[in-house]
Amino acid sequence: MTQVRTRFAPSPTGRMHVGNLRTALYAYLIAKHENGSFMLRIEDTDQERFVDGALEIIYRTLEKTGLVHDEGPDKDGGVGPYVQSERNASGLYLKYAKQLVEQGDAYYCFCDKERLDSLKTAVSEDSETSIVVYDKHCLSLTREEVEANLASGKPWVIRINMPTEGETTFHDEIYGDITVPNNELDDMILIKSDGYPTYNFANVVDDHLMGITHVVRGNEYLSSAPKYNRLYEAFGWEVPVYVHCPLITDENHKKLSKRCGHSSYEDLVDQGYLTEAIVNFVALLGWSPTDNQEIFSLEELIKAFDYHHMSKSPAVFDEVKLKWMNGEYIKSMDFDKFFGMAEPVIKEVITKDYDLRKIAALVKTRIEIFPDIKDQIDFFEALPEYDTAMYTHKKMKTNAETSLEVLKEVLPLFEAQEDYSNDALFETLKGYVAEKGCKNGYAMWPVRTAVSGKQNTPGGATEIMEIIGKEESLDRIKKAIEMLS
Repeated sequence: MTQVRTRFAPSPTGRMHVGNLRTALYAYLIAKHENGSFMLRIEDTDQERFVDGALEIIYRTLEKTGLVHDEGPDKDGGVGPYVQSERNASGLYLKYAKQLVEQGDAYYCFCDKERLDSLKTAVSEDSETSIVVYDKHCLSLTREEVEANLASGKPWVIRINMPTEGETTFHDEIYGDITVPNNELDDMILIKSDGYPTYNFANVVDDHLMGITHVVRGNEYLSSAPKYNRLYEAFGWEVPVYVHCPLITDENHKKLSKRCGHSSYEDLVDQGYLTEAIVNFVALLGWSPTDNQEIFSLEELIKAFDYHHMSKSPAVFDEVKLKWMNGEYIKSMDFDKFFGMAEPVIKEVITKDYDLRKIAALVKTRIEIFPDIKDQIDFFEALPEYDTAMYTHKKMKTNAETSLEVLKEVLPLFEAQEDYSNDALFETLKGYVAEKGCKNGYAMWPVRTAVSGKQNTPGGATEIMEIIGKEESLDRIKKAIEMLS
């Protein structure tokens, strides 16, 4: 059996889009599930789109997500270089393109922009987008005419010579056999006028020379697959296994745009999502496990992942589900690690000398993303303005009048109390409730409302009082009495 070899071949054009991260993840999982090899290859043939710093983003993202490549620009596995511009410098792609020209499977094209523009046709009747469908004009040039044009320095490209009759069938592991009429296949460019190969041509050459067995990519490349197959056929090379991933859409079923606020890995990290949750969530954008499990570590994904269970249907980027999943990861996180990530967020809100670890402990199970912390804890810093209607709670059987009575009665108890630990304060309130003959909530609700000024809080009345201390607790209760009187 041939060892499974997959590759992730990003272009250094900016932040890593969620779709690119999924491609990398699936390629990694396919290789690791079969004890195969995962390669990183940099496809920088489109020099105009190159973005400074993008290479560092690629390396950093793969490292942080745990998608460790076995070979790549920084790990020579014997089939390098692993950067296409470096491969092109040796004349590699031109050599293979010229081989196709000699075979009659490709040809030089000298058409200028003016002539190509005259060939533009609309994609559809109601579309403003147009494409060039090349008419094989230069295919009829004689060898002498081609050599004369080359000698004179006339600009050129090399195009594949696609058949115009019959059909081409290719197989995808997800979408099955797909057949297209050959008259729909354009004579795509293999070598551009700047001497660089096109993405499509370099892909095929590199995948073959690097021994790639499984090609994972987005389904937007399905339409290009017949052209790839024609190249494999012309060279007499074995076609790899194609795995085309389904489209990722937003909640409105529109393609996830790069302008979308959560379209890239770094966007999501900036918004407070954990890397482990992002990877877990992205894995489920188009793939379903055989059971109902939803929370996976990377090691568990490697064991469970089977690309045959990928879907053809578009995958919806459900932000609600991602937030839920992130919350589950936060809940199970080691507290010290959690506090290390939560502390900077807490300090954006809290300037007073409070025990920040205790505040962090209160919110740990109540947030889904780290920025949620701010709205949960702002009352610790300063008591917000609030309506006395908040003291009315049907279930607790409290209202403004009963709350005023409770607060007046507990105030001297809290004034006399020296131990302001949560346990001691709770015992005091418990004693009051027992003596009063009421339920806990009858007293706890007004006290919590008085010391927080909020409908919902992380932690109960006495937990809050422990953190803000005796003086602040008494001040807030006195203010509540004043408001209710």
